[in-house]
Amino acid sequence: MEKQQKQPKSEIRTGWRAIFIGLLLIPPNAYWIASGEATSTTVSLFFNVIFILFVLLLINLSIKRILPNIALNQGELLIIYVMLSISSGIAGLDMMRVLMAVLTGPFWFASPENEWAELFWRFIPPWLTVRDRNILQGLAEGESSLYVDRIMNAWLGPMLIWSGFIFLLVFVMVCINVLVRKQWTESEKLSYPIIQLPLHLTDDGNSLLKNRLMWIGFAVGAGIDILNGLHFLFPVVPGIGGRLYDLHPLFTNKPWSAIGWTPVAVFPYAVGLGFFIPLDLSFSCWFFYLFWKAERVLASTLGLHNLPEFPYIEQQTTGAYLGLFLIALWMTREHLRRVIAAGLNPRTNGIEGNDEPMSYRVALIGLIVGFGLILFFCHRLGMALWSSFLFFLIYYALSTAITRMRAELGSPVHDLHFSGPDTTLVKSLGTRMLGPSDLTMYGFFHFFNRAYRGHVMPHQLEGFKLAERTRTNHRRMLWGMILAIAVTGPVAFWAYLDDGYRYGAAIGYSWRPFNLLQSWLYYPSSPDFGAIGGLIFGGLSTLFLMFMRMRFIWWAFHPAGFAVSSSWSMNVFWCSIFVSWLLKLVILKFGGVKAYRGAIPLFLGIILGEFFIGGFWSLHRAIWNVPSYRFLF
Repeated sequence: MEKQQKQPKSEIRTGWRAIFIGLLLIPPNAYWIASGEATSTTVSLFFNVIFILFVLLLINLSIKRILPNIALNQGELLIIYVMLSISSGIAGLDMMRVLMAVLTGPFWFASPENEWAELFWRFIPPWLTVRDRNILQGLAEGESSLYVDRIMNAWLGPMLIWSGFIFLLVFVMVCINVLVRKQWTESEKLSYPIIQLPLHLTDDGNSLLKNRLMWIGFAVGAGIDILNGLHFLFPVVPGIGGRLYDLHPLFTNKPWSAIGWTPVAVFPYAVGLGFFIPLDLSFSCWFFYLFWKAERVLASTLGLHNLPEFPYIEQQTTGAYLGLFLIALWMTREHLRRVIAAGLNPRTNGIEGNDEPMSYRVALIGLIVGFGLILFFCHRLGMALWSSFLFFLIYYALSTAITRMRAELGSPVHDLHFSGPDTTLVKSLGTRMLGPSDLTMYGFFHFFNRAYRGHVMPHQLEGFKLAERTRTNHRRMLWGMILAIAVTGPVAFWAYLDDGYRYGAAIGYSWRPFNLLQSWLYYPSSPDFGAIGGLIFGGLSTLFLMFMRMRFIWWAFHPAGFAVSSSWSMNVFWCSIFVSWLLKLVILKFGGVKAYRGAIPLFLGIILGEFFIGGFWSLHRAIWNVPSYRFLF
């Protein structure tokens, strides 16, 4: 049994007041996201959370000068940061915003022409959502109010049901993170690049805020956003960048025209985030982005571009992520064996997990019970047990792969657009093997499988890493996470409903899943062997790249770069990552590690400056409901 590490008297205090403050901040943060800033969760580091943390830090510094005994310490600030990050992931674009659309779209967009009512309404349990078009009209069109008895009563049941489902979905992630935390954080000592800004920003010595280089970077990032924001409002003011310049129109002839949308832009905050990515990954990101473009050109050259979906890039991407999961599982196998043994019998010689956020026994029980309740919920929805089991097995495999990649490499994006378990199972098995109830629920589960940009699971593990780095109580951090998960579901529901009934909700996200469902039910299909081949090729390519990386020290291609580079978001960020890779390469080559470490405050300042001023423009847009400059992309 490992002895729990003794904490010195100077250990950072992490009281319940931090959790209380975090809970108080969740509603306004959720409403900020719901009122038009759901895109804030499309990058690994959420700008809205950094904005709130920075404002809170400035207030805390003022309190520290007057009443130092009641000022928040680093551990407490980071608990608030983690709670808001998890809450934002749930309330963001790739979960709650799409959920509101899929709950509304099947009934609001149903028409005699698409025959949705005849096709799949009967497979939707009546208690799952709201069907009354009179109630949905206010949400779809706006200029109404949520606070009418019949409207609130109609949404109460679906709100509680889906909030409970989201809690189970995310709680299982917590249990998985507890099981792997010690191995990835303490044994392998993964670098966790995404946490660098909140970690340095909340340092009790305020060393980052005292660094002149940081303020130079802050001035650069903030100055660009101030200028571009004024340019948006007053076009006579010149702007700097902030636009995507597409190269595709320059290639009008075949086969080069097959490259598709290829934007070029440099975003300062993306350059800053890319600076903390290991060189081999940042190189692999932009290299494999061009590789995917070359693959399209090659397909056009060979005359294969007319085949449906060839070269199956979405399936290759899914296979690549599943390959990353297998690699992570293999590298963690011995630790997991000891963890399972300790969970089954705490008296065995091994690791007991007493110093973990929760004991291994509790984590294993929570994982099994949570997963079982999810399957029971799917059974109540009419899904077959084997179908729901495979669906969530693939989902958590992808989630774990993303979490491992973020912990080790800090990729700023990982969207996996339309490459989740719904697409994978339909392509691999064909719709004939899947019942109409399963396919219908795949349409509803689109809300957490449309894309994986704002995924919650990496933020949980990064929270445990922040607790370990700052010697914060793991159990208190865990309680902050659990309470944030429990509160965010109903709060975000309220925020989206309130904003939707005022101004109209973005329910267009429901077109894709239910148009696909219509196609699946109209035209039953057999397994797509081309898609299966793409899935296998993507997985084998990832395993090959990892084998070469471990075998040859000179091998420059990282398997994670192969996985993330095909995503939609990489279109936007590949050029910024190239610039950060080049800058970091030059700094390391001519200045060494010392110069690299000295440059860190500059790039942290660039990120902070853009996030702060970008957050200001975002609040201006949310509060006054007027257009303003969007700095993300």
